[in-house]
Amino acid sequence: MKNFIINSKSDLINAVGEYGFLPFFSNSIEGFSVEEHISPNCWYNSQSGVWNAWEWKGPVIRETGCAYGKFFEKKACYVSPEWFRELANYRRDGYDFDALYDDGLAAYRDKVLYELVEANSPVLSKQLKSIGNYRKGGNKGFETIISRLQYRCYVVISDFVYMRDKSGNRYGWGVAEYSTPESFMGGSFTEGVYSKAPAESYEKILKHFEELFPGENLNRIKKFIG
Repeated sequence: MKNFIINSKSDLINAVGEYGFLPFFSNSIEGFSVEEHISPNCWYNSQSGVWNAWEWKGPVIRETGCAYGKFFEKKACYVSPEWFRELANYRRDGYDFDALYDDGLAAYRDKVLYELVEANSPVLSKQLKSIGNYRKGGNKGFETIISRLQYRCYVVISDFVYMRDKSGNRYGWGVAEYSTPESFMGGSFTEGVYSKAPAESYEKILKHFEELFPGENLNRIKKFIG
């Protein structure tokens, strides 16, 4: 991956489009993250007190239609719509979620949370926790399950929404909004996700990563892809 600097939301959008995959935080592949390429003043602006990289998450997702979620090494990553179809085709291995569960490849707790997302997409994480009773004394494991559903590409973060006080002023961090890719991406996703063998998508992703990182250890790339 060539050296580049992210100085604006437009730069970030262009980087997602050019590379297809762009993790938010640093990871096992050096130089492969927003964190390592963004100008310090855009990661956090000490003068304004604004965390630009976090502020841009929702707009980047909305403007590009990209998938965002914990797809690699339990860390968040932007994936362009075109490449997410390939990733989902590989990770799902030919299964829609119902078939995955029927074949004993998904836990009942995963099924419950997946169906809540599917029925309520798009749904804020705080609303999802309330609907599913993921609270003290109620159901447990929300973060673990939702992360697993993202990794397997059955759920994505489709936006970040900021809460507002009674005066309409925004406060706090953006709250994740969850959707199924089918709901968020529509026909462009559903018509392509199972259109080829999963192994074919894997080889395509692997070749793309090898082109992005020609000097990187192949086993490290394979481990990263999963």
